[in-house]
Amino acid sequence: MVKTTNPQTGEVLPTDVPSTSDEQTRVVFEKARAAQKEWKSLSFSKRAAHCNKVAAYLAENAEIGSKIVSETNGKTLTDALQTEILPCVMAAKWYASNTERLLKKKKIPCGHFMMGNKANTIEHLPVGVVGIVSPWNYPFAIPFGEIIMGLMAGNAVVLKVATQSVLVGEFIEKCIAAGGFPTGLFAHVVLSGSKCSKLFLENKVDKIFFTGSVPVGKQLMKEASESLTPLSLELGGNDPAIVLPDADIERATSGILWAGFQNAGQSCGGVERVYVHESIFDKFVALASAKTAALKHGPSGDIGSMSTAGQLKIVKDHLADALQKGGKILAQSSKTDDLNENGLWHPATLLEVTSHEPVTMMDETFGPLIPIMKYSTIEEAINLANDSDLALTSSVWTEDHHLAVNICSKLETGITTINDHLYTHGCAETPWGGWKLSGLGRTHGEIGLHEMTNAKAMNYDILPSRLIPRDIWWFPSKPNYQGMLSVLSFLYPKSPVQFVKGLVGTLIFAIPKMFTPWKVSSDLQKGNGFWLVFFLLSNTMKLSFVVFALRWLIVNRNTILEMISVSSA
Repeated sequence: MVKTTNPQTGEVLPTDVPSTSDEQTRVVFEKARAAQKEWKSLSFSKRAAHCNKVAAYLAENAEIGSKIVSETNGKTLTDALQTEILPCVMAAKWYASNTERLLKKKKIPCGHFMMGNKANTIEHLPVGVVGIVSPWNYPFAIPFGEIIMGLMAGNAVVLKVATQSVLVGEFIEKCIAAGGFPTGLFAHVVLSGSKCSKLFLENKVDKIFFTGSVPVGKQLMKEASESLTPLSLELGGNDPAIVLPDADIERATSGILWAGFQNAGQSCGGVERVYVHESIFDKFVALASAKTAALKHGPSGDIGSMSTAGQLKIVKDHLADALQKGGKILAQSSKTDDLNENGLWHPATLLEVTSHEPVTMMDETFGPLIPIMKYSTIEEAINLANDSDLALTSSVWTEDHHLAVNICSKLETGITTINDHLYTHGCAETPWGGWKLSGLGRTHGEIGLHEMTNAKAMNYDILPSRLIPRDIWWFPSKPNYQGMLSVLSFLYPKSPVQFVKGLVGTLIFAIPKMFTPWKVSSDLQKGNGFWLVFFLLSNTMKLSFVVFALRWLIVNRNTILEMISVSSA
């Protein structure tokens, strides 16, 4: 049995949840594969009908879900509702409405007129059984969005949530059950972290979506490399915010404090470092300090508790390290009257630092600690922001949109926002993921849906095979070398004369090669000028090919004339 505690109070929660055995896990995957074969054959609209039922159930039970999330994770009820439940209702509706448009088969334009008889399409097919391994900081929102993406893409899904979030996992089960999906298509397994990857890989999961720490992500990559099982990894961030001299300080302070202290700072994409221009530093610090001091941490306050004792210790260690290295506390939140001292509480803390020496400026703190540092030039701010091995999100705060866009392109993160931060995880249409040690792949949006599929390209001839029995590059090879040289001269001539020679040589080579079968003992495969004349005059049954060749010259006349003009110049 797995027991969970409420991090706000330290009290053991009433429900015991049984662990999933190795044999039960094997059966889960077996049933998932069987169900997925049926599910993938359904149209997008039929899949969407199931997902819309899930959205309706979640909307009706939003308060129940918020309470479960708050009790298991420590965030406030308001936080749970606005950052976990509500965005997931929106996401389920969005994927139900947009997946068909984003994953339907698409035509790819021809890349060159020499391949004019070739057509391309690309389609995105479900990978099969997707494994989702989710963390404790957003125990509902992170896995739920990925589950809906996986199901809408035609996959079966096996979910493993963090051990202390199993009650949230049970609520997710109820939400998916409300959708009326085929039996076995979705399953929630209760496994330890060490057993999860082993059992998922042993049961040949087709892809794993993991959100967690860098060390565990690296270990999972090693284990998955044996079978080349594909992974999508979101491994955290050390996310910078740059405040420019012309920023609206009222909005910048409010937005940065929310993005840094929300969920007690336990957000992969939350603000972890702030760089403020020296000309407005004092004004920014004064307003941010006043707002921080006005915040309350506690069940009825603005900020909830930490989720684990281990994470609370990291935050305390990072703060002590920063103070030892010259940092100073600018302001802290105060506790509410209903705060239980047995909970995992830490005040929201605004901190001033003068260098990157404190560990909190280089590593992910993952707690309610926001260090602020001044800078002199934009180039300095960009370099400081990029001075990290983690690269998930960043933000730029300014009234100059053009300048902000320019800076955004120079910041080494997967997501950059202007005059806001963190919220994009709640936007189903926006890709989520980072660079460097922040991970691999993306979730959410069109790119996230593509991650749930295998891309399949299909190429075919436009004209029937009986009309064009051979491609010009096929065997026999004897005429190909000189013929391809003619093609090159035609496509990239150095002079008008070379262009004409190339065109004639291409026709002499290509027409008999393409429009006649390979007659092994025949001299017709030699491809000379006499054959071209003979072909055009005597092979009346294939006159249509001559028309085709002439039509090709007419259709591409502008390109040909342009090539002649370039070569003449």
